Amino acid sequence: MSKKIARTTLIVLTAVAVLTPVLALALPTPTPPVTGTGITLVEIQALITRIAQFLIVVAVIIAVIFIIWGGILYMAARGDEGKAETAKATIYNGIIGAAVVLGVGVILQTLAGLITRSFFA
Repeated sequence: MSKKIARTTLIVLTAVAVLTPVLALALPTPTPPVTGTGITLVEIQALITRIAQFLIVVAVIIAVIFIIWGGILYMAARGDEGKAETAKATIYNGIIGAAVVLGVGVILQTLAGLITRSFFA
């Protein structure tokens, strides 16, 4: 008896799932195709380049701020070895951050050139 109930329930649920859009009159109406020109690889490259350059400039500015802040902390340490080590670590991390950001910039420029096939031209 329980197998019949399970089978009937499964059939009813499947029918409801299949017929729900029809019952709700939610069938999509055909829309005309989108007109206009497609986006080109050159436009994609230009967009990626603009975004990457902006982010690189912002990140380098932040890295320089960290380097300057580390220098201020180092001068304010006044011989305290713990504060001096913290300041050195801040300067070091700022330099590493700037190097990573500039390296990512080079990678992005290379990939953009490879995608648009203008790298070897």
